[in-house]
Formats: sequence, structure tokens, C-alpha cells
Amino acid sequence: MKRQAFNPYLPSWEYIPDGEPYVFGDRIYVYGSHDRFNGWVFCQGDYMGWSAPTDDLSDWRCEGVIFPRDGDPVNADGRMCLYAPDVTRGPDGRYYLYYVYDKVNIVSVAVCDTPAGRYRFLGYVRHADGTRLGERAGDEPQFDPGVLTEGEKTFLYTGFCGRGDRSRHGAMCTVLGPDMLTIAEEPVFVAPGSEYAAGTSFAEHPFFEASSIRKRGDTYYFVYSSAAMHELCWATAKDPRGPFTYGGVIVSNCDVGIGSYKDASFPVAAGGNNHGSIVEVNGRWYVFYHRQTNGHWFSRQGCAEEIFFDAEGRIAQAEITSCGLNGGPLRAEGDYPATIACHLFDEKPALYAGDPALPRITQDGRDDDKVPGHIAQIRAGTTVGFRDFDFRGVTGIRTETRAYCHGAFEVRASFGGPVLGEIPAESSNVWVRNEAAIAVPDGVHGLWLTWRGTGSPQLRGVGFITR
Repeated sequence: MKRQAFNPYLPSWEYIPDGEPYVFGDRIYVYGSHDRFNGWVFCQGDYMGWSAPTDDLSDWRCEGVIFPRDGDPVNADGRMCLYAPDVTRGPDGRYYLYYVYDKVNIVSVAVCDTPAGRYRFLGYVRHADGTRLGERAGDEPQFDPGVLTEGEKTFLYTGFCGRGDRSRHGAMCTVLGPDMLTIAEEPVFVAPGSEYAAGTSFAEHPFFEASSIRKRGDTYYFVYSSAAMHELCWATAKDPRGPFTYGGVIVSNCDVGIGSYKDASFPVAAGGNNHGSIVEVNGRWYVFYHRQTNGHWFSRQGCAEEIFFDAEGRIAQAEITSCGLNGGPLRAEGDYPATIACHLFDEKPALYAGDPALPRITQDGRDDDKVPGHIAQIRAGTTVGFRDFDFRGVTGIRTETRAYCHGAFEVRASFGGPVLGEIPAESSNVWVRNEAAIAVPDGVHGLWLTWRGTGSPQLRGVGFITR
């Protein structure tokens, strides 16, 4: 890569959650919904296209609006929000966008000749008699479409199952014919929701939402968000219609379940709902997911981590990092934006975002203002963590801060490890740099900063001083 790659992989002012990654030709494309900075509900924007060359996963390009919120007759007045989409290449070589709106229970389809051009409304997924899927007696509501095309058949996965709702049974698979709209095989359930998971392999991680499907070798991987919401799980089958068997967790956006460097139940960030999928790029596999920012659930950003399969095809849960698509640790030299912090927690960590008092990744200005983000509402005991860096000859650490405060950041190179030094910070109404001579042992480590003092410093960046 020409540059290093970070999490989030898109600019800090962009909010694209629910990412479905695909390689078409020599580029990787991510299709997701579109949140706003400081939004008040999910998915308020148009669908935006983003892509990168497969040989440089740091070089993301905005393709512009690929489908506007009012591009479908059912939402001509633009009042509804575009929820999570998915894309597949049809048997005719064109690209088909499947999506739902927030106030209807049907699946819409748009089509384009290229992966990231302007998609045009095509129609609605329908039964053979023309009734739209989701509106016939006995149909369950449609939600979060995931699609896979093989030959003349397209497998459509949908569903949403909240706790306590016995009217919804689980994730469904519906087979569509070559017109990409008409149902060729009626829906079958492939993963149970909370009310129907007892006694199945899904009992501890029942289906909630975010259906996605991928194929690796002769095995189909069904990716979904469990009832815990912060985790993406995987299940496998030899037939796209199932039966699927639960396999494990791919990633949690607060690292719950990871016990390699901390207690497995400890959330290193305030999590929330999750949605994404897996993709192979040049022989390496990645999971795309999203994180919560701005202290609530409605300004989410896309992240990615490399994942690994064992000989039996099992996926080990990935740890969340700052380096994501980089292919290894970041270089401990120069300066980095604070928004690549993957750990952000108080002395009493929160499992879910939403408490207005919690520290948060945010930005100045309004939605779509292209200004660098920062971390706000840091308070006594708040820890900001970055993973991982390759330390070589580091003799000092610096920070960039502002706001009313008096104290210092304790510096550690391991989670809960010894304090290596302190970086002072004082009140300032503009961004100022502070540094301290701190020797960090050579090797691959994280960087954790814990605030000890008064006030509430804001953090925009960290940097390294080297010999």
C-alpha cells in the first residue's frame, strides 16, 4: 500500500454503517446505509458508493450517490429512511441493489450496469401472482436483505426478530428467478430468532438482524447480528437454503468475548448494533462491521479486521484494532488522528452507547463538514486506546488537546499494564500539543492513555518522538 490503512477505513467525517464488501474486477466496493453526524434516527442519507483498489486498501474513493432516498416510487416524498442494502451481480451481468425502507415490509430492487454507477428503480420482490413479498397473508415482514446469485438463481436472506416477539420466527431464505424479482421458491427459515432458538445450535446467539451470505469453497457462511446486537456471528451449511449450524462470533464492536488481553466480559468501547460481512481480497479475508460514535447509535462508522479460518473452516473471533486493513501494526512514528482509537471507556465501562455522559468520538461543525474528528467528554479515569503500533526507538509521546482541563494522561503500552510516563495537559481554547519523554520498549504494542486530572480535555491526535 502507498499509505497506511486505519479504522475507520473511510474519512472521519463519513458515516457508512452496515457495510457489505465485494470485489468486482480490481476494486473492492462497500455498500451500506448512510447515517448523519449527530443524526437522530438511523440511515437518514442517500446510498453512497465507496471503493478502493484491491492492491491498496488505504486508498478509498467516494463514488457519489448511487441511489437517492426518493428514488423509489414508494418513497417519492423522501419521508422514509433507506435501511441496510446489499448488491449482487445478476445472470445478465448487471448489478442489482436490494433494499428496504424503514416503514414498509417489502424488498425493493434497483439495477445498474456498473458496480457504483447510478442505480435505477426496477421493482419489488414478488410472488408469482404479483403480490409483493411481505404483503401476502402468512408472509413475515422483510428486513435487511442479503443476496447471493448462483447461475439463474438468487438467494435472498431477510428478517428481524426482537426479543419477546413470537410473530417473527427467524431469518428467511427466498429463491428468486432470473428476472431478479419473482419468487421461484417460497421462503424457508434458516436461523431462529430468540423465541425459537431453544434447543438449537443458535440458543446462545439467536438471530436478530443483518442477514448476509458468502460462499467459501463449498461452504455457505451466513453472517448475522445476534440478539446481543454488538456481535456479528457466523453459521455454515452446504446448501444455501440450509440447514445452517451456528459456528461462532466473528467480531464484537466492543471486544466482548475476547479474553486474550483482558477479561472476556470487559467492553473496551460502548457498543451497539452491528452489521457487516466478510470478503476475500488477494488471498486474505476481512470482516467489515461498524462502531458507534457521537455518544449514541445513529452516527455509525465502518471498520474492518483481518480474519482467519482454521482447517475445518471455523473463524476465530477478531480483536478490534486501529490498524484494520493495514495488514499489520501501524508504524510508531509521526502523528495519528485520535479517531482511530478502538478503545474508549471509563473506570466503569458501558456495554452499550447512549449515556450522554460517556466519552465519545465526534467532530466539529455539521454533517458533511469535512473536518477532522476528535474525542470529547474525557473525564477522570477515561482510557483512550490504540492497537497496535510497531515501536522502534520511541523516546517520547505527544498529544493534541484543547478545552478546560488540568492534569496528565498516564501512558501504557499494554492493557492495564505499568505506567510508563505522563503527558501533561492544561486548559486551552485552541488545539495545542503536549509531549513528554517516555521510552517505550521496542516491539508491537498498543497505546493506552488514561486521564488523571480535572476538567474534560478533548483529544485530536497522538504522535511519537523517535531517536
